[in-house]
Amino acid sequence: MTQSSASYVSTRGRAPQVDFVEALLRGVAPDGGLYAPVAWPELSAEAMASGDAATTARAVLAPFVGDAIASAELDRATRRLTQVFDHPATTPLVELEPGLFLLELFHGPTAAFKDYAMQMAAVLADAALVAGNQRLRLVTATSGDTGAAAVRAFAGAERVDLVVLHPLDRVSPVQRRQMTTSGAANVLNLAVRGDFDDCQRLTKVLLADESLREGRRFSSVNSINWARLAGQIPYYVTTARALGAAAAQARYVVPTGNFGDAFAGWAARRMGLPMGGLVAATNRNDALVRALETGVYTRSAAVSTASVSMDVNAPSNFERLIYEASGRDADLTRGLFAEFARDGRASLPADLHAALRYEVSAVAVDEATTRAEIAHAHAAWGQVVCPHTAVALSAARGLNRSEGPVVALSTAHPAKFGTVVSEVLGFEPDAPPALRGLEDRVEQYQIIDADPAAAKAAMAGLG
Repeated sequence: MTQSSASYVSTRGRAPQVDFVEALLRGVAPDGGLYAPVAWPELSAEAMASGDAATTARAVLAPFVGDAIASAELDRATRRLTQVFDHPATTPLVELEPGLFLLELFHGPTAAFKDYAMQMAAVLADAALVAGNQRLRLVTATSGDTGAAAVRAFAGAERVDLVVLHPLDRVSPVQRRQMTTSGAANVLNLAVRGDFDDCQRLTKVLLADESLREGRRFSSVNSINWARLAGQIPYYVTTARALGAAAAQARYVVPTGNFGDAFAGWAARRMGLPMGGLVAATNRNDALVRALETGVYTRSAAVSTASVSMDVNAPSNFERLIYEASGRDADLTRGLFAEFARDGRASLPADLHAALRYEVSAVAVDEATTRAEIAHAHAAWGQVVCPHTAVALSAARGLNRSEGPVVALSTAHPAKFGTVVSEVLGFEPDAPPALRGLEDRVEQYQIIDADPAAAKAAMAGLG
C-alpha cells in the first residue's frame, strides 16, 4: 500500500472502494459492512525503530491515510499522544513477575485505552471536515469508555455534533458522569433501555438511514470505524519494541467486548509485527468464546458484570476477523451476518471455524474469578486493577510462560470502577486528575427505548 493509494473495501463486498477520509467520515459501508484496507501494508523500518509514541504512531498510520489527509495534519494528530497523556511512555509496559507484563493503556484524559485512538481520530476528522467545508454528525454506542473518550475528544468541536448511546444503568457511575457532564451544546447523551448490543444495533440502523446524511456527513466513532481501530495498532508496536528479542514469542491477552482492541493486535501481526499469539479474554458474555469452541455464533441478551465495558454478546469486529480468516470472502461474510441478524445465530463452515481458531484463541472468566484476581493483583504485586484488567490477568496467568512472555492489556484506571474494587480490597482507588470533581457537575441525558424512531426523535434538535 503506497502513500498515495490507501483505499478500503467493505467486508460485505457490495459497496465501492473509498479512501481514508470516506472510511473515517462514513464509518459503516453503505452495504452494512465494515471497512478494511484493500491491501495490508507492511510495518516500515521507521515504525519499528526507536522513538516516542507520536513518532511510532505516525509511521504506522501513514500508509493507512495515504494522501487523503495532509501530512502536517497526521503529524498534529499523532502528537496528541505525547501532549495529553500523563505518563512519559504514554503506554508503559510493567513487568509484574518474570515473563508476565501489564500494558497500561489508561494514562489518557479519560483514564481508559479508548483515549489513544480517539484523540487522533478527532484531529483527523477535523482536518477532513475543514478541507471539505463539511459538518459531521457522529453517533456512537458505548459500554462506557468509548462514550467518555468521544465526549472528551469532540465536545465543543465547531464542525461536529456527537450523539452517545449508552445502556441505561449498565455503565459505572464514573463512566456515566464522564459522558453526561461536559455541558457542551454539540453533545447529546441518550441512555437506552437495554444492553450494549441494543445500543450497537441502534447505531448501525441509524448509520444506514440515508435521511440522516442530508446536509452533513454521518459516521460513528466506535471501533467499527476503521480510523478508530487503526489508531490502536501503534501501541502493539511500541510494546513489541520494548520486549526486544522476546517479542516473537509474546502472547497478548486482550480484555474483549467489541473485539476492536483484539483485532488491532491481529492487524499489527498481519502487518509483520513479531507476535506469538492473541488471546481474547471475555467475561460471562462469552459469545466469542462459544463461537470459537463450537463453530456456532449465537446472540443472547448481555448479562451485567463488574467488567461492564465487556458486557457485549454481538462483537462487531468479529465480522472483520471472519472476513480475513475466510480469505476475504465477502459473499460468505455477508451471508453469515445476514443469517445472524435474521436468526440470532450463524453456523460457521468447518474450514472457516478452523481458520478462526488458528488466528485467535479466547477464554471466558467468571465473576468470582474476576474479583479473586483483583485481590491477587494487590496481594502479589501491589497493583490495584480494574475488573477488565483482572479478566485479562486471570487469563494471562493461565498461560505457560515457558513458551514466551505474556502481556495483559490494562484498559482502564481502577478508579473508574471504584465500587467494585472497594468491595474486594476494602478501599477506593485514588482517582487520577481526569476523574476528580465529576460528582459535582450537572448531568444531562435523555432516557429512550431501544427503538430507532425514539433515537431519531431525540436527535432532531441537535445540529
